[in-house]
Formats: sequence, C-alpha cells, structure tokens
Amino acid sequence: MNLPELLAPAGNMDRLKAAFRYGADACYLGITRMSLRNFADNFTIENLKEAVNIAHDGGKRIYVACNAFAKDQDMDTLADLIADIENAGADAVIVNDAGVFAVARDTVKRMELHMSTQANVLNSAACRFWHEQGASRIILARELSFEEIRTIRQNTPESLELEVFVHGAMCISYSGRCLLSNYIAGRDSNRGECAQPCRWTYELRERGKDGEYLQIDQDDRGTYILNSRDMNLLEEIPLLCNMGVSSLKIEGRMKSVAYVSAVVNAYRMALDSYKRCVENGEEYTTDPRLVQELLNTSHRPFTKGFFFGNPQGAGQETHSAAYVQDATIAAVVLDYDEERKLAHIEQRNRFFDGDTLHILAPGDIDRSFTVTSITDEEGNPREGAPHPKERLYIGCDEPVHEGDILRLRLS
Repeated sequence: MNLPELLAPAGNMDRLKAAFRYGADACYLGITRMSLRNFADNFTIENLKEAVNIAHDGGKRIYVACNAFAKDQDMDTLADLIADIENAGADAVIVNDAGVFAVARDTVKRMELHMSTQANVLNSAACRFWHEQGASRIILARELSFEEIRTIRQNTPESLELEVFVHGAMCISYSGRCLLSNYIAGRDSNRGECAQPCRWTYELRERGKDGEYLQIDQDDRGTYILNSRDMNLLEEIPLLCNMGVSSLKIEGRMKSVAYVSAVVNAYRMALDSYKRCVENGEEYTTDPRLVQELLNTSHRPFTKGFFFGNPQGAGQETHSAAYVQDATIAAVVLDYDEERKLAHIEQRNRFFDGDTLHILAPGDIDRSFTVTSITDEEGNPREGAPHPKERLYIGCDEPVHEGDILRLRLS
C-alpha cells in the first residue's frame, strides 16, 4: 500500500536534518520574507539551496511557505522572490492569497503551488476552483472532520493532492486568521509576528447596576479562555491512511530538535507498522509506547480537534497555557567509541553520573543506559553536566550513533 507523505516542520537546518533522519518524507520551511513564522530562525536563499540538496540526495522534498498576508508593497519584489525559491530547487511554494497565487503561477516553470491552510478551504468546490487555477495541493482547514475530508476527496479530481494537519499547536482563530496580536500587541500574526495573546490569562467582568464592574473568575488567577490544546491524531492512523489524503502534516516550525525528532519518529513508526499489518493481513493497534513518546515531548494537553466533529470545549485548556512533558533532552550524540563504551555528546540539559538516560534513535525508542562516567574533552572527571552545549564524554554501554538524542525522564 502507498502511505501518505509524512511532512515535518523545519525551523532551521538542524531541525531539517533531524526531521529527515527520523523519517519525514518532506519538510516545509520559511525564508526570511513572506513567512508566517518570522521568529523562527528561517532560511536564506543560500542555505535553502543546501536544504534542497540534502532533501533531494535522500529522495525527500522541500516546500517553502510564502503565506504571510501580502500588501501592495510586498508585491513589487514577489516575483523575484518566488523565482529565487524555484531556482534554489524547492519542490513547492505554499501561498494563501489570490494575488500571491497569481504572481506565483505566472512566475514558476516547474515548482508546485500549494494552497495554505490560511486560505480556509473547507469544501470540494473551493478545492476544484484552486486546482483549475493551477494548485496541485490544498492544505485543508483544520476545522474539518474526517467525514468532511473524505467527502471532499470523493468530489475532487485524483490529480489534486490533499494535505491535513495531524499533530501540534492549534490556533484559536479560524484557520489561523487572527487579529488579537495586532490589536493588543501591535504585532501582526498574519504577517508572521504573532505574540500569542490567546495563551495569556484573561478575566471576565460584568457591569453591575451601579456602574461598577464585578469580576468573574474561574479561579483566583483568572482563566485561559482562548487557549487551545494541541492536536494529536496518532491513534487515528488507519483513518488518516484511508481518507485518500496525500500528506500528513506536523505543526511546529518554532519547536526544538528534540520535539521534531520525537514526533516525526513516533508517526513514522506508526505509519510503517500500519503498512506492515495491512500487507500481512494482521490487525493494527496503536503501540502504547508511541503514545508515551508524544507525552515525552513538550506539549499542551492533547485533543483530536475537529476530527470527529465540533470538539464543544474539549479543544480548550482553560487552566493553564503551560507546556507539559514527561522527559527532557539531556544531550545529542556526536560520536561513539564502541571499544571504550564512550559516547561523545553535546549537553542540552543538566544530568549527573549515575542517571538513567533513554535513547531516541530512528525507529528505536526502547533502549536506555546508566551513565557510568562523565569527563570533559581534556579527560577531567565530572560528577554532572550542568553547562549548556558543553561537549563531554560519558560512559554508555548501549551503542549510539551521531544524531541520536539522550533523554532524562521527569517522572
């Protein structure tokens, strides 16, 4: 069977390399202009070429987001920007604006045009319209259920690809079209500068008969009435693989290497396991270890969003906007000396001699080891590793490889 593409976010080159190493089929990224994630590291045209070469050498693909809300002053150099993206070798450009789409369509010779989720495509007629204009893929709005997505697939040409979000942060506003940040903080979320005021604490007040305002609190700290939970559709892999969609998208261009690696790895393992079960005539069940993998990552409480219809409040988290996680990254492996059982690592968070570290490697989430020694690169012994990004040697009796992530369980 043919699985949908697994599409991962790449906020910078390190995350792109990690996404591909852990099983992504494609990455989407932004460059320093016209992206909705201006505070990600993003890519220049020069290192976009490097990213494309890395992708294409491994049979992978690169999509460039050009989906900020465009004004007239942005249009003057837009054709040159899109031409530069195509000349860098990108496989597709992601747009959400009819004017940007028209410029892109008249500019590109090879590159695909993908309609962003910010285009709010919710029905098959809109899909057919954009396909007739030249779009090869529609990134469907996150407010659709799987039944609605399946109906869209049945009523659109097979030549049109459909992409759906399956994991990551949800926006409180319809398909990301939000004015809160601009209104409250003067930072336009529709042009890549969201201050995330939906994650702030709010209080409700009622005006009484005498003109005084009576405060209405959910608790003594106020309430996070606009704060959404994070999407997690790992347990719906069979439905996702049988809706006829072409791509499963993970949100998170602002996320860490550890997050991208763990989430991509979990979905890759789930997809491959489902394919094996189908081909062998076996029943597929979600591996509980993969469910735990996603709990290990930094996340807000999970929801399935609109996948089974209106969540009716289940998509909101009103008590806190804080992230939770069951594990933290301790180090990234640089090299391994099998004879001496020593791992050369770059530290990320504090750990100590005697701690148990869990190994995250592509397709491998079961192994752990106890740190038996810590020394600096000059051979001086250490009791712990408190300094960020310090390079150290640690005693490790489990074979590891460059790029593997070592994690410390928090509970």
